[in-house]
This record gives sequence, structure tokens and C-alpha cells, in this order.
Amino acid sequence: MRRRTRLLAATLAAAAAAATTTLIAGPAAAAPPGIPSKATAQSNLNSLTVAAEGSMSGYSREAFPHWITISGSCNTRETVLRRDGSGVQVDGACAATSGSWYSPYDGATWSNPADVDIDHVVPLAEAWRSGASSWTTARRQSFANDLSGPQLIAVTDNVNQAKGDQDPSTWKPSRTAYRCTYAKMWIRTKFTWNLKLQSAEKSALQSMLSTCSS
Repeated sequence: MRRRTRLLAATLAAAAAAATTTLIAGPAAAAPPGIPSKATAQSNLNSLTVAAEGSMSGYSREAFPHWITISGSCNTRETVLRRDGSGVQVDGACAATSGSWYSPYDGATWSNPADVDIDHVVPLAEAWRSGASSWTTARRQSFANDLSGPQLIAVTDNVNQAKGDQDPSTWKPSRTAYRCTYAKMWIRTKFTWNLKLQSAEKSALQSMLSTCSS
């Protein structure tokens, strides 16, 4: 009788765990969507408007509402963690509880989601200075939560914090093998959202893009 009771308790505990945790299996996506070829990125870069950097007057992160609900109880951050991670487990509120995340900026791999930030490839403040200051709040919200292009990526938290709102003229991924991809992501985002760029920023992007093989 005692054995049956113990077995029943174990069964109930397993069922409860299954009800609150979902396994999202499969390997990491390795890259956000929409990264262009070298040729397309070059064409995009050539078409961007070069201008002096705009003012930070009026800027706040609240001007770019994020993270927003994407599906069910999953917000943008949680969606990117699931997309970019491998073997990600989430609880009933869609928050990642475990998994594996590779940060292409620095080559580190993390198993604790608290160690992972979602980077805006083109930072919100940089977008503000490049033309987003004149956008509606709705457009800024779309930019800050854009999953259709290469604007959001899971990376090491302190690397993202060190990057801050810098453009490629003052900050590049420490992992040089990723700089080609980073340049293509940055260029595509600015092109898609019709943002301007500075002369030094364009020069840095051109140098990084020139290292690409395709």
C-alpha cells in the first residue's frame, strides 16, 4: 500500500512538472532572419543617406515600447530566446528556464537565460539619432520588436551592455569572424527602416563588409 502511495505521488509530481514546462527541441537557429548577401548589403549601404548624427533631445527607451506580446503569453524577448537557443525549456508563462545559447559576438555559450540579453543590432538610441525621433510611437514599437529582419539577436548580457548605443565606428563584435555578418545585419536594418548613417559609421561598415566572401 505504501509502495502504491509513493508511486502515485511520483506520478502526480511528474504530471505537474510536465504541465508547467514545455521543451522546445532542436538546434539553435544560428542567425536571425533576413541577413542579406554581400552584394545586396553593398547595394543597401550605397543607397543609405549620410548625414550628421541627430540630437538625443527627447529620447527615452519608453519611446520604443518593448517587449510586446507576440503569441499567447510569449513576448519578444522570450520568442528570440526560443528561436536562437537550443533545447530551450519554458514555464507556463513562456519564460525560459533552461537551454543553451551561443553568443556569436564573443563566442560564449550560456545555459542560464539570465546571462543572455536580446540585442537591438541597431540600438534604440542610435535609431533615434538616425531618424526615428520623427516616427510615431507605433512605428518605434514595431522597430523595437522587429522579428522579420536581422535586428534582434540573443547575446552575452555584459557584451550587449558594453556595446550600449554605439555604432560600428566605435564598437564591433570582439569575434572578428562575425564582423561581416554583423555589418550585413546593421546595414539591412538601417536600409529596411530608412535610417541615416554618419560618414565614420559608413566607413566602418564598408571595411567590415569588405571582409565578407559572399
